[in-house]
Amino acid sequence: MPDSPAAWRRLLIALAIGTVGSVGLWSVVVVLPKVQEGFGATRGAASLAYTLAMIGFGIGGFATGRLTDRLGIIPAMAMGILSLLSGYLGAGLSAALWQFNVAHFFIGLGASVTFAPMMAEASHWFVRRRGIAVGIAASGNYFSGAIWPPLIERGMAKYGWQTTHIAIGILCAAAMTVLVLMLRSSIGKSQRRSLGAGAGSSIGINLSPNALTAILSVASISCCMAMAMPQVHIVAYCGDLGYGVARGAEMLSLMLAFGIVSRIGSGFIADRLGGLPTLLIGSVAQGLALAMYLFFDGLTPLYVVSALFGLFQGGIVPSYTIIVRETMPASEAATRVGTVIMASVLGMSFGGWISGVIFDMTGSYQVAFLNGLAWNALNVGIALLLLLRTRRGAAFA
Repeated sequence: MPDSPAAWRRLLIALAIGTVGSVGLWSVVVVLPKVQEGFGATRGAASLAYTLAMIGFGIGGFATGRLTDRLGIIPAMAMGILSLLSGYLGAGLSAALWQFNVAHFFIGLGASVTFAPMMAEASHWFVRRRGIAVGIAASGNYFSGAIWPPLIERGMAKYGWQTTHIAIGILCAAAMTVLVLMLRSSIGKSQRRSLGAGAGSSIGINLSPNALTAILSVASISCCMAMAMPQVHIVAYCGDLGYGVARGAEMLSLMLAFGIVSRIGSGFIADRLGGLPTLLIGSVAQGLALAMYLFFDGLTPLYVVSALFGLFQGGIVPSYTIIVRETMPASEAATRVGTVIMASVLGMSFGGWISGVIFDMTGSYQVAFLNGLAWNALNVGIALLLLLRTRRGAAFA
């Protein structure tokens, strides 16, 4: 039943799966400087590994979302575990940069099932606390980012990045297998969700599901273009400023730890105000935090700004799941959410890559921060227009 103790147990297992399986989004950020040095590559060329990981994450989110809608979350999870394992083994055994980059497509593909399909799945387990549930399910991604970077940095310093990648693949595959078996036991033999948990839309926006999905996809691209600059390049940025890779890894962990607070807090807001107001609030706040990077580059201020950035932006992406569940059929939830999240990770991947290219062209990250701010403004505009359209529709209902 929705909102039952069993639903909360499933949610905790889902959180653990996301914490383990989302490592693929963060490991490449930590090893980026060492990989660039080891292969004698430019910053932009080395950043392609992150781009391919995010492309795999996006395509995988759509594919596993459709699989989840048709067969359930467990078969999708099995596919993700195999892809994650093969990707990390391939990255650890890479003899050339192109091999390392290609392996990250499969790493992203494997990590994808722990995010969009899991958020959509969790949204079916709750009604009254759906916003909080989606925020918690999405927080596995940021728990992963808070926990893994320092561990990877220490493993890389002691054993090298190749051995560290192989160890990550084996460890994560084993842990995720155990957790997925626990989830399967909690769900029971039937993999079919109860669509009674909100089968219809709860707000009217006077747009077809396809049109709204397309608009939300553009919004998600724009917000994640902005989001990518600090998340992908904070470690390299700290290295360039002379603070060292370890300080950058700590800032990334701090950013993502506060992102967890943001995601759960945004769930409370979404349960009270709805998905669109939550999206607008998060987008405006993210722009303010991103602008702070232009004015502060001291070590202590960067820790503070990184914490604020995480606190402000963490709830943006989960809000798209709430908007989908408020406006579209429940039977299409994982597919629709997977589509929007695919767009968001394409924005993250292109944003991470173009920021590296801008750095190569200018020798500085200042223009890259400005580029992120421009994309963030587009996201604010779309969220505001959709919210005004919704309220106008309500006024004439």
